Amino acid sequence: MDALHNLAFGFETALTLHNLMYCAIGCVVGTLVGLLPGLGPLSTISLLLPLTYSIPTAGALIMLAGIYYGAQYGDSVSAITMKIPHASSIVACIDGYQMTLNGKTGLALFTAGISSFIGGTVAIVVLSTIAPALGEVAFLFGPADYCALMLFGFVCVSFVTTGSLLNGLAMTLIGVLLGSIGTDVNSGLQRFTMDLPFLADGIGIVSIALGCFGIAEVVKNLDSGSQITPFNGTIKLMPTWPEFKRIIPSALRGSVIGSFLGILPGGGPVIAQFAAYAVDKRFSKYKHEIGHGAIEGVAGQAAADEAAARTSFIPLMAIGIPENAVMALMMGAFIVKGIQPGPNMIANHPDLFWGLVASMWVGNCFLVVLNVPLVRYWLSVFKIPFNVLFPAILFFCCIGTYSINNSLDDIFITALFGILGYVFMRLGMEAAPLMLGFILGPMLEENFRRALLLSRGSFSAFVTRPISGTLLACIAIFITWQMVSFVIKSRRSPTPIAA
Repeated sequence: MDALHNLAFGFETALTLHNLMYCAIGCVVGTLVGLLPGLGPLSTISLLLPLTYSIPTAGALIMLAGIYYGAQYGDSVSAITMKIPHASSIVACIDGYQMTLNGKTGLALFTAGISSFIGGTVAIVVLSTIAPALGEVAFLFGPADYCALMLFGFVCVSFVTTGSLLNGLAMTLIGVLLGSIGTDVNSGLQRFTMDLPFLADGIGIVSIALGCFGIAEVVKNLDSGSQITPFNGTIKLMPTWPEFKRIIPSALRGSVIGSFLGILPGGGPVIAQFAAYAVDKRFSKYKHEIGHGAIEGVAGQAAADEAAARTSFIPLMAIGIPENAVMALMMGAFIVKGIQPGPNMIANHPDLFWGLVASMWVGNCFLVVLNVPLVRYWLSVFKIPFNVLFPAILFFCCIGTYSINNSLDDIFITALFGILGYVFMRLGMEAAPLMLGFILGPMLEENFRRALLLSRGSFSAFVTRPISGTLLACIAIFITWQMVSFVIKSRRSPTPIAA
């Protein structure tokens, strides 16, 4: 009953005229972003982050959240119709594109849309039920426990996002070092500023986000030189009743899987879609059709994708730990608005917390209206020439960066990180762990200092406390397991014979 009462309280905030408008804008922009090849919610949120300065807090966060989960469905449209995937729609290319080749594009798009609605609805129930409980548990955490939790998140996210623990930790460390640039709060001394005055306040999160994700993504697409052919197929949406009955079980399975994996550190839509697809391939009644244009291959992954996108807000809002790069940007938006995500957020800002949760279901309804009947019109976005689209993106990157401090130095910093982001892409090193390290680095340093002050300089506090000790043990086990796996794999690989 408490959850229903809280949701009713949240709908009072979400259903105001202004918040409904911002939710609709987020869903529309998110769907467009999902359709555009080479873009995604990460780069779009980074582009629009400067605009949140002039938007009311609730409306800004509702809009950014709408962009995130709205893009999940838009991603699947381009994957199904043209086999152009984003990270969160890779699995949709398998059966979805096969359905397009079989003349069932409309059925595949309807399946993705209705499954996304089911996944989002289940995830909202989980979010409204579990998040407050996690917030109460988080009150048990002290500074040492938060340090261990952040380190655990570094290890998990670094491995999951890059596939290589060493590369991921290296990028995370770079992010932590970048976060330490500026004036030390405790001593007042400047660190790593190279005597440049504009670095005294540190590097802005918007500059790194726009550079590493927005500009770098544009440069990568221009470098590839690929041209996308507009989709010209026919669209027939409505399924038959037997086909509809095949959608529901797969969508429910994917919703449960996505809701669970979205909560875990390092989880999210990418992992959830693969897990849901694997479960359908193992337990579905039509598993012999999966991989050759089966409805289940679209329904399960779409529901898991959407559910994980919503439950990934739980670690951010209940504990204060972003589990992926998009949530790190969302955390930046919270901080820009003067709100610290974590266990105190539910108590100090209940209208914002429950309003954001309720707006997700409102956004769910918007997405069904936008994406199912109007999908044939969304596909016209593919006709935008690349030589018009990409310069416009770069222009808005510069405008957004300059608008924060009215300084050209910020534009130069953004351009520098754009080059670095492109170099990272060419080297196969993702910028997501860097972003996570940049966001959590100062928080890790602050909690580390607090823990040492409370323990009078003794490092034993990190081991003797049950929570921090357990988390550090898990980190040690995980790293050891990775090292042992690497040694075993290297021994099994054949040694090249010298000529």
